[in-house]
Amino acid sequence: MLTSRPYLARGLYEWLLDNEQTPYIVVDAGKPGVKVPQQFVQNGQIVLNVAPAAVRDLLIDNAAVTFGARFSGQPMQVIVPMDALIAIYARENGVGMVFGQEPVMPSFASEEKAELDETERPALESVEQRSDSTEDEASSDEEAPTRPEKGKPSLRIVK
Repeated sequence: MLTSRPYLARGLYEWLLDNEQTPYIVVDAGKPGVKVPQQFVQNGQIVLNVAPAAVRDLLIDNAAVTFGARFSGQPMQVIVPMDALIAIYARENGVGMVFGQEPVMPSFASEEKAELDETERPALESVEQRSDSTEDEASSDEEAPTRPEKGKPSLRIVK
């Protein structure tokens, strides 16, 4: 699967503009391929104003956020690969989203599908139903069935 980050970034950017907010992005300046003004990097990060009035030719594609801007009067082409985009938010009220580390999903491109054995692919399996005898025992008990303890939800891959 493709990363959801560029889709969310584009949607949030448009949403912030529609609500007359000033979109800012937070960038991890230490990631490979990042091209930002290094004199403004603090603690390995930089915050950039990406409002239409502040940038030129903004493009948020699946690979990177790119735009032209001036820093201390000097024009610069800024490149932010998607994995270096940490957050997008509104300057006025801080509303936005911080992107977490996405899990690495196996990609099943057509060439890879041919190479993979059926046993290597994740598969769905049915859960066996209780036998009639266990249902009878459960219904004869006067106590209410116990509920699993509430905790942090988790997902499990069944192979």
